[in-house]
Amino acid sequence: MTESMSSLKALQERGQSFWLDYLRRSLITGGGLERLVKEDGLSGVTSNLTIFQKVIAGSPDYDQTLKNLIEDDIHAEPRALYESLALEDIRMAADIMRPVYDGTGSTDGFVCIELSPDLAHQTQGSITEAQRLWTELDRPNIMVKVPATPDGVPVIETLIAEGINVNITLMFSLTHYEVAVQAYLRGLERCLSPQKVASVASFLISPLDRAVDKVLEELGTEEALNFRGRIAVAEAKRVYRRFKQVFSGDRWERLEKKGARVQRPLWAGTGSKNPAYSDVKYVEELIGPDTVNMMPPAALHAFRDHGQVHTSFEKGVEEAEALANQLRSFGIDINKITDQLQADEVKAFVESFNSLLDTLEDKRQAFIRGYKETQSLALGE
Repeated sequence: MTESMSSLKALQERGQSFWLDYLRRSLITGGGLERLVKEDGLSGVTSNLTIFQKVIAGSPDYDQTLKNLIEDDIHAEPRALYESLALEDIRMAADIMRPVYDGTGSTDGFVCIELSPDLAHQTQGSITEAQRLWTELDRPNIMVKVPATPDGVPVIETLIAEGINVNITLMFSLTHYEVAVQAYLRGLERCLSPQKVASVASFLISPLDRAVDKVLEELGTEEALNFRGRIAVAEAKRVYRRFKQVFSGDRWERLEKKGARVQRPLWAGTGSKNPAYSDVKYVEELIGPDTVNMMPPAALHAFRDHGQVHTSFEKGVEEAEALANQLRSFGIDINKITDQLQADEVKAFVESFNSLLDTLEDKRQAFIRGYKETQSLALGE
């Protein structure tokens, strides 16, 4: 084992899993995903609409499959084309990850799929689509991504109650986390087989720092500027402390006796986009037991190359509380910032999805034009 590989595998020794925030057809068919599992210990993966759109628009990864789909149905709607492509990716990835799922007693080895973003404000529509996707994919190591929005909370509870694995997304604050974890517990209490369901609570890191840093820079004082790049990790520590509180005590012990598993915090958005910060900042500072770090490829490669593994994440919780109090003394309302971030992310997902559908329609029209140009009509003499 090389030193570079040991950094990633050492995360498991600290009780942390790492998942990949990236999925495309060539990664699956070219053997890249399987190598990450075998060589580095990758234990989960999630699809990403924005990446999917860019790959379809800018690479030939899906061209042949699209051609086949359109030949079968020249009137296929872009949404149907997207779903055919996405579900095939998810199934293939889930099959590659299945040994991890089986080997960890169904703790890891998950592949996450998003619901259609335009359903973000439709509770019943989201439930119906999640149920349909769960049935069609027919893999126990699938997780459905559901945002922790007011409309998403009842979706989370219902799906968990029905035994459908859920990755709760778009959380930026302790307040968002509290809503999500309580929905998970209520779902478990309604679930007939709680030992069969799994969930993670995805807390977005770097977008939170970028948003708070912007406000601190607008204040411009030396004291305020000293807090840049510190708030997201501090908020994650507060979330982790709350996680440990929730999954202890009488209520949790009753569920645990029925086989229920903790809902692990997942640190998402851990790529450092600010050049002033280390490219492994949001991996090194977020290592802790019973957690997941979902890394984009750049963060994964950087951590493999020069990341350091330590266990300091559980320290400094009091300092994290002090930072939150200091923000309030600056007149900064963290909940106002994080609620806006959540709303903006929902909007961004809708825009990415619409862009993806436009790209698929352009591909469909281009194929139809090319198909018609190759046709000839023989009229005889």
